[in-house]
Amino acid sequence: MSSPRVDVIHSARLVSGGDVVPEAWVRFDGDRVAARGVGDGWRDGLPRDGAAGGGVTVTDAAGRWLVPGFIDLHCHGGGGAAADDGEDAIRTVLATHRAHGTTRSVVSLVTAGIDELEGRLGAITRVAASDPLVLGSHLEGPFLDHDFRGAHDPARLRRADAASVDRLLDAAAGTLRQITIAPEHDGASEATARFVDAGVAVAVGHTGADFATALAAFEAGASILTHAFNGMRGIHHRAPGPVVAAMHADHVTLEVINDGVHVHPDVVRLAFAGAAGRVALVTDAMAATGSADGRYVLGSLEVDVVDGIARLAEGGAIAGSTLTQDAALRRAVLECGIGLADAVTALTETPAAAVGRAHDLGRLDAGYAADAVLLDDDLAVTAVWGAGARLG
Repeated sequence: MSSPRVDVIHSARLVSGGDVVPEAWVRFDGDRVAARGVGDGWRDGLPRDGAAGGGVTVTDAAGRWLVPGFIDLHCHGGGGAAADDGEDAIRTVLATHRAHGTTRSVVSLVTAGIDELEGRLGAITRVAASDPLVLGSHLEGPFLDHDFRGAHDPARLRRADAASVDRLLDAAAGTLRQITIAPEHDGASEATARFVDAGVAVAVGHTGADFATALAAFEAGASILTHAFNGMRGIHHRAPGPVVAAMHADHVTLEVINDGVHVHPDVVRLAFAGAAGRVALVTDAMAATGSADGRYVLGSLEVDVVDGIARLAEGGAIAGSTLTQDAALRRAVLECGIGLADAVTALTETPAAAVGRAHDLGRLDAGYAADAVLLDDDLAVTAVWGAGARLG
């Protein structure tokens, strides 16, 4: 029986768990973090000259930033492909985002008919079975509000009924990680309870709910706010809406699309201040991410991408983003004024906790997954590891 591969990354500025540690090192044994420390302790157990050998790969970080692998809770596409289009398309999407530091992904599907969603959930389940970096699926619909639907096909929106809920859970075969629901509609409360009982994180989103309705949904078990500020009522001083309800409910994770289009930098800073440690930076990326401007299809709707901004061809609603998570990190730090440690937490620990993986994802500590990203001084990705394997 062969020994697990061993990787050592040393002389890094390590950012993990809210701390910044200079001259740090991390050792991977197979797909797990075996140890971490500072100074020259990384040499222990290696060949005497400290070089690679005996199945050990050594990377000198040379003072670069080393952070846990990014986790994206909400991603629809990339590389010209959409997650709705089957297994090969999903793999293209994943490869596109992994090059930008996303080591674990929840694959998102837009609103469609129940029959179509069953098939698409099955495709994600099959990819996840062979790829441990796929956390599962996210259903962004079809149980959404018509007036706050954004880039979802209004003809395919529906109320949540028990039969549809059970069909979706069965099709996902235990891989459904989150579902976005508008809590104000008939059937939403029952659906929320059913999904929560099945271990699915329920997100409030694409909703006309007021503060009280959103807060009631969170108190009933919903635990994520889908792309905060977008697809919902805004904050008014007498009608605070779902965002403030999510800030009030201290178990709720607020997704934020930090692409400079969806949310103003000062509002991003407001989210970090109002829900400290509970903001998850997500991409909500569509097919044009990492690809060219032009005409695309999101679900069943045509989308025009101009200068990297995606909008519905009919009506002009924002239709996802062309964001990658490394760009979200740079924007958080350089434009929004978020501290690096807090911004990294929003890409690692916080999303891990949102889908029940705080025990093994999102930190570079012993026993955690060997997922890591090496960044230069400009926070550009220079190397990526996922489950201990070098991805780029």
